Amino acid sequence: MMSTSIKAQFEGHSGAGLAARLDIPAGSVRAFALFAHCFTCSKDILAAKRISAELSRAGIAVLRFDFTGLGASEGEFASTNFSSNVADLQSAVSYLRENYEAPSILIGHSLGGAAVLAAAGDVPEVKAVATIGAPADVAHVIHNFGAKLEEVETQGEATVQLGGRPFTIRRQFLEDVREAALADRISTMRKALLVLHSPVDQTVGIENAAAIFGAAKHPKSFVSLDNADHLVTRAEDAAFAASIIASWASRYLRADKPQGDEVVEAVRVSETGEGKFQNTVHAGRHRLFADEPVSVGGLDSGPSPYDFLSAALAACTSMTLRMYASFKKADLSRITVDVSHAKIHAADCAECTESERESSGKIDRFERTITIDGTVPDALANKISEIADKCPVHRTLESGAKVITKISVDEV
Repeated sequence: MMSTSIKAQFEGHSGAGLAARLDIPAGSVRAFALFAHCFTCSKDILAAKRISAELSRAGIAVLRFDFTGLGASEGEFASTNFSSNVADLQSAVSYLRENYEAPSILIGHSLGGAAVLAAAGDVPEVKAVATIGAPADVAHVIHNFGAKLEEVETQGEATVQLGGRPFTIRRQFLEDVREAALADRISTMRKALLVLHSPVDQTVGIENAAAIFGAAKHPKSFVSLDNADHLVTRAEDAAFAASIIASWASRYLRADKPQGDEVVEAVRVSETGEGKFQNTVHAGRHRLFADEPVSVGGLDSGPSPYDFLSAALAACTSMTLRMYASFKKADLSRITVDVSHAKIHAADCAECTESERESSGKIDRFERTITIDGTVPDALANKISEIADKCPVHRTLESGAKVITKISVDEV
């Protein structure tokens, strides 16, 4: 299974086709999550994409979709309201339940946060709910209509500019949001809750987070998105929110499969579609990003390939020394290994043999520094370097390896 976004579609509350993307992680899937976007936004807003990518890295598949009449979904936005959004959410839950697995996590941004709070109690499989900049009172969204509110009230509908785009709002929308009793739904949903909110949110004030938190029963948590705007438009804010949700949600999910329970499977690396070089790395229960620095066009969201190679040498060196010390029953204090990598001209390699220096071109040079806290036992004093050189990764690097490449094409 690749870490990628799969296009999907399902029927919403009115029968209109709703456009969706299912972000599936590399390797085994620990759980499924459902993401509800903000008012008049879409499934492809930065916050949604970032959070989906981070959850995918943690082994969680995420379905994000466009509500009726928004994004690439069918239907008329003017005929929708908060209740219809909740119904669309239920349709998304049914789609996952019937085709994959019911969601264990619901995540909602702004009015989408209010929608997941309203829907969570009716989805027995849901264990955890996370909101970002959500209003405690659904009618809060009305303040976005400004001077057009009176026209909606008196004329029955009006065209309102939201986020620089025109949307038709009808009186039935106002009536519906005013009748929503969100506090009651929050207090009775009986799910773990994470509330993320910016104290400088100018669209939905921080007092809404306090009201949601106060209405909810434990377990509940609050994390401040310091200096973030309501739409979480800065990449660093979206990345922070994503990492917090992924870490918090893991507590409520089944454990990831460990590496080597039966057979050590291949390490799988798959592109995420974010940035130019970002990839997910999946090795057993361990999932992380590989990337390149910003200076060469990457996002710097994870170690580079040579960083991973240096880490392999450093980790193997430390483990080999510890294993030897344990075998000798020597009291060796904490070991730290620093490894740096560079490509140098063979002629400049002081440690190389004369024949190696005479070769043309560049070579890879790894410099390893071993630091041991305190004194080194006499039994190991003259053995540290020798034992380090016996590290399997060290031997692989020095002796070389044969890489066999096979090509597999997945038909889509």
